[in-house]
Amino acid sequence: MTGDLLEIDNLSVTFSTPDGVVRAADEVSLTVRAGEIFCLVGESGSGKSVVCRTVLGLTRAANARCHGAIRLDGQELLTASERTMQRIRGAQIGLIPQDPMTAMNPVQRVGRQIAEQIRAHESGVSARAAKDRAVELMTRVGIPQAPARALAYPHELSGGMRQRVLIAMALSCSPRLLIADEPTTALDVSIQAQILAELGQLCRQTGVALLLVTHDFGVVAQMADRVAVMYAGRVVEEAEVTQLFSDPLHPYTWGLLGSVPRLDRPRSARLPAIAGSPPSMLRPSGGCDFAPRCPHRFAACASVPPLAASVPEEPAHRDRCWLPLAGKRALRGPAGAIGLFPVPACDQGGIA
Repeated sequence: MTGDLLEIDNLSVTFSTPDGVVRAADEVSLTVRAGEIFCLVGESGSGKSVVCRTVLGLTRAANARCHGAIRLDGQELLTASERTMQRIRGAQIGLIPQDPMTAMNPVQRVGRQIAEQIRAHESGVSARAAKDRAVELMTRVGIPQAPARALAYPHELSGGMRQRVLIAMALSCSPRLLIADEPTTALDVSIQAQILAELGQLCRQTGVALLLVTHDFGVVAQMADRVAVMYAGRVVEEAEVTQLFSDPLHPYTWGLLGSVPRLDRPRSARLPAIAGSPPSMLRPSGGCDFAPRCPHRFAACASVPPLAASVPEEPAHRDRCWLPLAGKRALRGPAGAIGLFPVPACDQGGIA
């Protein structure tokens, strides 16, 4: 870790639609250090992919408005020209998209697609040298018989092989930052484990920083150095991965952790779930976005809490909740269990 590589400062992204203005991301601030694996976690619609696409300059539609700052090693990206972003995408920031089938050209051989990106960003590289490098990259990410597979079309490869091709493509120009947007969603569990292991090993070997988008806390525990939990377009908790699992401080994080089946505890009759539905981004509540679903809400939740450190000795562990620290640790579960448990009515008065 040699310092902050990616800095996102008070990023807000809105989209104008026929139904109104959608608040997709609201005052998101986070940093990704050189060489680390940073996970963005949250349910679908929480704003994770919007943040990543904005880093890449892919939300520059006529109906989009972006405010704040995004800096890659000190270079401002949010206001950079499209030509500048074209040079940065692929060369300095690599992307592993969610669906490997729709991310590739179905009528071009996969090796040619990797070689095309190499030649687009590195002048003077011959077609033969680019193809040889594509084969080398495919071998590096675990594709057997890479010379023959480089001549295949995307539909001739399995889902796991296609995802490996996309990883090879993302690494083809030696980027400093790799963004993986739920890269294992379409894969079965065994292939998912292989892809994640290979991705982590490649990051350690090359020193590239990884911004990994997921909704799977198992992936977070396996991969992350630091984690940011997003809900309704805002970061509601950020911490080192060990702090997040040992001492989660936001009720939404409790709910996510509590909904994961545990093999070390007796099987429950029903899988715990967070009550209610995510809020509409067309009509923000004006207060804590999670309050309508939180059994621990009280009067202060009518206003938006800041993202601040609750534990003085852990300033890097921040959360967005009005509950006092003692109340958070008392309410998140009995006997060491973590989940979104209702609070007895007799205790409501002591929360504030």
